Amino acid sequence: MDIIYLLIPIAVILAGCGVWAFFWSVNSGQYDDLDSPAHRILFDDDEDLIPQDAKPPRKPND
Repeated sequence: MDIIYLLIPIAVILAGCGVWAFFWSVNSGQYDDLDSPAHRILFDDDEDLIPQDAKPPRKPND
């Protein structure tokens, strides 16, 4: 029963640290844009790295 007197304040302090960390991350902009970084890998920005002889020939638009 005596351990309860130690564990409750430790739990309250840890919960307070967690709440503080959450509000700090929200205020510093960590949750502003969750979709763009996930889609950024799909963008085709490596065209300059592919040699010309390895590229397939382009078809003219009809």
